[in-house]
Amino acid sequence: MTLPEEGHLLRIFIGESDKHEGLPLYEWIVKQARAEGLAGATVLRGLEGFGAHSRLHTAKILRLSMDLPIIIEIVDTIDKINRFLPLIDAAISEGLATVEKVQIRFYRSGK
Repeated sequence: MTLPEEGHLLRIFIGESDKHEGLPLYEWIVKQARAEGLAGATVLRGLEGFGAHSRLHTAKILRLSMDLPIIIEIVDTIDKINRFLPLIDAAISEGLATVEKVQIRFYRSGK
């Protein structure tokens, strides 16, 4: 698979404890992205954050949260991202999704 120089980054912000169809929501989203043939997905676990409810979620020992922030990043063409968003929209009851232009320098799989 090759990607054009101009791509787009889909960034999804959810909570670690969010679930869908019995799976962690981030895992379900990554599986959907793979099934739809997107170029790739990365899941990042945040150390601290807050969202629309302004509740602080942190990994600090004194305030250990079981619902840390999760960010899923997917880079592909805008067409593929626009087709993917409606497939996951209903599964995300709380969260944020952003799309921004990115410049793709390379996309390699090795040998």
